[in-house]
Amino acid sequence: MKTNLTLVLLTGLLFSQNLFADSPLTSTDISKAYEDLEIVQLASKADGKLTIELMYYLNESKNPIEFKIAVIHRLGWNIDGKSNATVFFQYLKEKNNVKDIDKFLNQASGDLLICIAYLKALDNYFDLEEAIIYAKKAKLKNTKSFTISIISALIEAQKAMDSDWCKVYNLTNNVRINDSLNRDMKIQASKIIFEYMDLYKDDCK
Repeated sequence: MKTNLTLVLLTGLLFSQNLFADSPLTSTDISKAYEDLEIVQLASKADGKLTIELMYYLNESKNPIEFKIAVIHRLGWNIDGKSNATVFFQYLKEKNNVKDIDKFLNQASGDLLICIAYLKALDNYFDLEEAIIYAKKAKLKNTKSFTISIISALIEAQKAMDSDWCKVYNLTNNVRINDSLNRDMKIQASKIIFEYMDLYKDDCK
């Protein structure tokens, strides 16, 4: 009896780990579309941790948001959690003399906010409340960016995995069909996203 119970618990644990290893945030490797970029190659060698050089790149407003997102995804995720968002926010506090989080949320650009949101989401994809707040703020700051909208949708879709797999599909599909957005992401990168997210379409039947 004890052996059977142990097997059931182990099976449940493995299922849980596989479920989240195969999910909107972890199965959409956007960085593959940007492997030719030196900054993405640099991120590949950073052992999953933000370096000063990478943080400088993320903070520079002149750098395209799609490149920044590729850098963040290349840093990867860990089922046991990471702390890149905390490290980056500390960097921003020192660099920009940030003391009040609410003031920062109101003043930061959409690009910067989505970077923090994505870092937070990949740091801990079991707890997405703060990441979603940052992502929604980012969309309000920049209503035309496809990249910001699709990353926000992926974060929300990860949360929706807990309850509604049709919603998981619709969150990203709604971004795909929104013709008012500026397509500021490589077609190859968006294809990577939708090839995975379309697997959830059948849950809407």
